[in-house]
Amino acid sequence: MADFVLLYRGGSMPETDEARAAAMDAWTSWFGTLGSAVKDPGNPFTETARSISGNGAIADVAAGTTTGYSIIEADSLDAAVDLAKGCPVLQGGAEVHVHETFQVM
Repeated sequence: MADFVLLYRGGSMPETDEARAAAMDAWTSWFGTLGSAVKDPGNPFTETARSISGNGAIADVAAGTTTGYSIIEADSLDAAVDLAKGCPVLQGGAEVHVHETFQVM
């Protein structure tokens, strides 16, 4: 089993209380189907971000690029992608990038 970071890109936040409640229900349901595969349910990111380059330069990052993350466990990249296909963020116009991690420490 390996860990996979799901990076959410784009999409929009629900604008009404009813839409927020429905979105939370969708996330709760999806995480329920994943069960113990969920290592860290993650969180959305704010629109404020900065990058730091190797020479120490700091720059603002365009809002709306990466909008959140989750960490799951799966047998393979293909299995992680299959699990990610049910992610509620996809219903809001976002996409999910699935990255396998590896232990170095």
